[in-house]
Amino acid sequence: MNIIVCIKQVPDTTEIKIDPVKGTLIREGVPSIMNPDDKGGLELALRMKDMYGANVTVITMGPPQADLILREALAMGADRAILLTDRKFAGADTLATSYALAGAIKTMDYDLIIAGRQAIDGDTAQVGPEMAEHLGLPQVSYVVDAQLTDHHSLMVKKEDEECVQTLEVEGKCVLTVLASAYQARYMSVSGIMEAYSREVEIWTADKIEVEEEKLGLKGSPTKVFRSYPKALKTPGELHEVSEEEAVELIVSKLKEKHII
Repeated sequence: MNIIVCIKQVPDTTEIKIDPVKGTLIREGVPSIMNPDDKGGLELALRMKDMYGANVTVITMGPPQADLILREALAMGADRAILLTDRKFAGADTLATSYALAGAIKTMDYDLIIAGRQAIDGDTAQVGPEMAEHLGLPQVSYVVDAQLTDHHSLMVKKEDEECVQTLEVEGKCVLTVLASAYQARYMSVSGIMEAYSREVEIWTADKIEVEEEKLGLKGSPTKVFRSYPKALKTPGELHEVSEEEAVELIVSKLKEKHII
């Protein structure tokens, strides 16, 4: 069983600032991490490796420094790591990103593709489903568990706001996983040492099955006109009053705002 896991290097959003002129994220000096949902997906793949003897390949699209999360994945137990990096990928939105990833995956042997539900730097939850569409594969999103059945289909649990659904999927498919589904394993010391002695494969646009005009900024129909951090709410007022006074105070405030 060959599993491909798509991961992404993202800035630690607790420290993100936005350029007031360009409206873009200021990434300089900001630490980067493996996207949490992707790490949940990687943990699912590694558990399937432990249970069924699967071979796990991790792939990411990004600048050369994205090598770091690939080595982290190798240290956790992945078998192969691929970095898609090329200036032709620069400026890609979710559509162009999913197209490039799908173009790489088309050249590979796989039985299952796993990705995180969404990345914390964009929160679109689009790349996984779009990738499935490019590849013509069924997809299950918001996955919290997946196991092989006796007849080699997948029994998948997905979580929504109201319930947990159990679905049986036959054949190749794409799963997008929630970070909350699994506690990701730690890297071992020996795993870290081995990861830095292993090869991370570098793939450029020329190595994958794509049309160049659909890559990067040229292939990105999404246009961001403005970005800004969420405004902080002003502190509320604290009133220590009796129940009767509280009712009168609430009513007066509602009248002030013309709600009643």
